[in-house]
Amino acid sequence: MSDTTLPPQHQDRRPGREYAMTPAPVYISETYAAADKLRGRVAIISGADSGIGRAVAVHFAREGANVVLLYLEEDRDAEVTLEEVAAAGAEFLMLAGDVAESAHCRKVVDQTLEKWGRIDVVVNNAGEQHPQDSLEDIAEDQWQRTFQTNIFGMFQLTKAALPHMEKGATIINTTSVTAYKGNPVLLDYSSSKGAITSFTRSLAINLAKRGIRVNAVAPGPIWTPLIPSTFSEETVETFGADTPLGRPGQPAELGPAYVYLACPDSSYMTGQVLHINGGSIVNG
Repeated sequence: MSDTTLPPQHQDRRPGREYAMTPAPVYISETYAAADKLRGRVAIISGADSGIGRAVAVHFAREGANVVLLYLEEDRDAEVTLEEVAAAGAEFLMLAGDVAESAHCRKVVDQTLEKWGRIDVVVNNAGEQHPQDSLEDIAEDQWQRTFQTNIFGMFQLTKAALPHMEKGATIINTTSVTAYKGNPVLLDYSSSKGAITSFTRSLAINLAKRGIRVNAVAPGPIWTPLIPSTFSEETVETFGADTPLGRPGQPAELGPAYVYLACPDSSYMTGQVLHINGGSIVNG
């Protein structure tokens, strides 16, 4: 039995481009039935140009939210997300920039408030990874950059938005299965994702009295531009084969989890992590 799951492919440019992937990731299921669970809410989503961020944006828009689409510089992918969000009837802002920069995060919040006067949901999803075979191969600037994007950016965006979030608001962070299982070639990435898990739990306790809930999603191997832009053709070809379900997940399989954590359906959940990873048991 073959463990091949995808056509071999690699992209030399980081961040990766979703439009160049074969097959194209699926970001919403044809059977998804929206129910106005986020009607009138305003959500800021980082890393919204593609992958999991695009899936979250489209699901939120289908559920009636107005969305702020944040991305680094992948204009072509971001335009596709914007078109899908607009087709769902949602209002939107689309802003390019680095969430690791505090000035950019303040600009995002200021423009969001100027347009809608409120912030109800923050989805911290932007991330990057750089595989290396050993710790000795990781340059200091790579380690710093990974943490700058993956956890410091989360701190900056949340800190900027939090003074304007009221009781009933929600924060959702994207962590990873690697925070729980580790990964031999993603040392800095896995470490940053562990920090995200701890940040989620601690912030949830901190904000409980204010009525603001904080949760996270820990994806397993999901078919996003991060994969072909960071792994070799040979690794991509068997991506996700080692999960119990024997395949990589699609961004569409995560979108509903973010909807659940953003809406009142999850009103008794805070400080928790949803594990959507193809069946790996991580007890976390």
